[in-house]
Amino acid sequence: MPRKNHRRTACLGALLACVTAFGGALASPASASPAPGKAAVPPVSDFQGVNWADPRDNYADDAVVPSGLSTSDSYDTTYAKSKAIIAGFAKLGANTVRLPVNPTSVNGPFWKSYRGAIDAATGQGFKVILGYWEADNAKDGKIDNQAAYDQMWARITSAYVGDSRVYFEPMNEPFGYTSQEWRDIAARWLTTHRSIPRDRILIGGVKYSEDVKPVCADSRLNGTRLALHNYGFWHTDWTSYDQWKQDFRQRIGTCASRTILDEFGATMTSGLNYNGPINGSHEIAYIQAATDTIRELGLGSVYWPGLRNGDTYSLTTLQGTGTNLSLKVNNQSGLDRLHWAWRK
Repeated sequence: MPRKNHRRTACLGALLACVTAFGGALASPASASPAPGKAAVPPVSDFQGVNWADPRDNYADDAVVPSGLSTSDSYDTTYAKSKAIIAGFAKLGANTVRLPVNPTSVNGPFWKSYRGAIDAATGQGFKVILGYWEADNAKDGKIDNQAAYDQMWARITSAYVGDSRVYFEPMNEPFGYTSQEWRDIAARWLTTHRSIPRDRILIGGVKYSEDVKPVCADSRLNGTRLALHNYGFWHTDWTSYDQWKQDFRQRIGTCASRTILDEFGATMTSGLNYNGPINGSHEIAYIQAATDTIRELGLGSVYWPGLRNGDTYSLTTLQGTGTNLSLKVNNQSGLDRLHWAWRK
């Protein structure tokens, strides 16, 4: 959700519980050897990526359009632009991109060209996470229109069920539902799309995707990945590294081996040194704790955002015109911390 130039979510005070010990169950186990004739299932730690977002934020009443793209572009132009931007993400060390979808972008005419962005990413070996975002004129944490939502997912899954690099996230931040309601919705999605391997599905944690433990504990959702969100602006008074680290771990419980932190971020345009001392900065404490936790627990991670025009959290700035595009890093120390998290 936007606040000025970057995405914000409501600050929730209910999740301040302290946990003092977690034990070895948090560590991500090694992936099992695949059965003969089957591709290996990547562990969550192999998801090392960035979000690519609409300049207006991904809550859009019309088609959601990632920065640098246009609804007036053809498939070929979209592919060419996306190929350049994805190449920029690859130079950052990323291998995953999270892209937004909504009914207008998929059920309408933009889908024909928008597929160029997905195809350009998978064509360069990237994993692509497609997540549903509700409209800006609703923004109540619920599915806006069930029939349009179902049509959207039917169209997406029929197009990409056979592409093992494409992953599906039924909803971004389902904060309008109770835990039980959201888990019921997620379970119905799995039943409806039973042809999709469960390891290619990301189920968001409850509320603002802030706590994956209830989803992890629901046996109906076994085998899926879990999508976690966490932001430093949720607690601007927290300048303790240990407090942030404890908070991250509390949201995960014993579910690290399934968890992908597919939204986390901080200011990248103000010159903060994320490699340096905390010096009373909640953002430095947060980023250092987040990237250490990702590394220690073997989590997947997708930074918010790798690219979003006008967003102070954006890791990069888009440069160039037409299809001759490139990315400029906004904060090298922020990228350094991502590399640390990604074990690069």
